[in-house]
Amino acid sequence: MNKELEHSFVTHLEQNQNIVHKICRIYTSDPDSHNDLFQEITIQLWKAYPNFRGDAKFSTWMYRVSLNTAITLYRRSKKAIKTADIESFSFKIKAEEYDDQVEQQLKSMYKAIKQLNDIEKALVFLYLEDKSYKDIADTMGISEVNARVKMNRVKTKLKKILNP
Repeated sequence: MNKELEHSFVTHLEQNQNIVHKICRIYTSDPDSHNDLFQEITIQLWKAYPNFRGDAKFSTWMYRVSLNTAITLYRRSKKAIKTADIESFSFKIKAEEYDDQVEQQLKSMYKAIKQLNDIEKALVFLYLEDKSYKDIADTMGISEVNARVKMNRVKTKLKKILNP
């Protein structure tokens, strides 16, 4: 591939790599798995980049390729790709701003998200990223109405998990 294409890809990836890291955090449970998934997603993005037409924003396209790669690997392995263990996740909160309630809420949220299936995790991830239902639908390859219905069902499911 030509240097211009390679430079363009690297620039886009550097500007949006947090998307991939967030997806890796949701679908893996340890640093090695995180790095492996990050590498696999990067490879898939690179392979698909020549076909990126620019019809959607690069970040939307990146979400779609990244989530599809994570979900495909999950399905291939036929076992759940565990999310990061919140107990081993260290929060960087200044001592004077520390609020145990916030940390407990985050632990509860991640624990609940761990119980969702791969598609539901993707929906919650995009929702928490403050994506519109249109963007969620485009990323997931479903209709906007279907995205809303699925998200409402996931919200209900999470409420039941969090408030049994």
